Amino acid sequence: MSNVLAIAQKELRGYFASPIAYIIIGFFALVFGWFYFVSITFFMQTSLQMGMPGQGQINVNTMAIRPLLQNVSVVALFVLPLITMRTYAEEKRSGTIELLLTSPVTDTQIVLGKFFGAVALYALMLVVTWIHIGILFIYGNPEWKPILSGYLGLLLMGASFLSIGLLISSLTKNQIVAGMVTFAVLLLLWTVNWMSESAGPTMQKVLSALSITDHFDDFSKGVISLSHLVYYLSFITFGLFLTAKSVDSERWRG
Repeated sequence: MSNVLAIAQKELRGYFASPIAYIIIGFFALVFGWFYFVSITFFMQTSLQMGMPGQGQINVNTMAIRPLLQNVSVVALFVLPLITMRTYAEEKRSGTIELLLTSPVTDTQIVLGKFFGAVALYALMLVVTWIHIGILFIYGNPEWKPILSGYLGLLLMGASFLSIGLLISSLTKNQIVAGMVTFAVLLLLWTVNWMSESAGPTMQKVLSALSITDHFDDFSKGVISLSHLVYYLSFITFGLFLTAKSVDSERWRG
């Protein structure tokens, strides 16, 4: 475990040693702030309308926070390939991959270390957004459980994205290729449920089960289902398993 943590710390320091981490976190915070402003503005306008006689009541979690978290999941689709595209591709290009593969660590430790380093950076991105949520708690009265489950869903979905990104980065020496292919694969997984609308009943169930967005929806509603947890954890495990096999093949080729 110490080797895994050492590699994870090295990866995290590597992100902050260059402008990559600062640019990604800054961009993510800026876009989150914009979506936050739009969601709260829409909520306030709707609240004023609902405050008129004969109108009902609305919930800030349903009208503002849930759409906000869903928009953030879309932003993650674009941003996370930028985190993983350099993970292995840059080491292959610079030749440092040979040093890593000949060091006294296993392929599994290398993969887990790089994965946890990337997840740590993504977690920092999410932590920065807590400032906006904290302001909402100061001036409003949202329910904290749906927010907590929503962030858990974002973390699990992002970790799934990162596991796929690591796999693709391990297959090429070009960072741009790794980033573009990762985005294409994630976009396919994102839109797979759209195809289910024109498919048969059986295929519709299969495609819905594979859809990343369908599994995230319940988290944004405040529902933590065992089936969704198993889906994301299985997705992550499978992605890391394939990455370990790819790294092992690189060791044998070396």
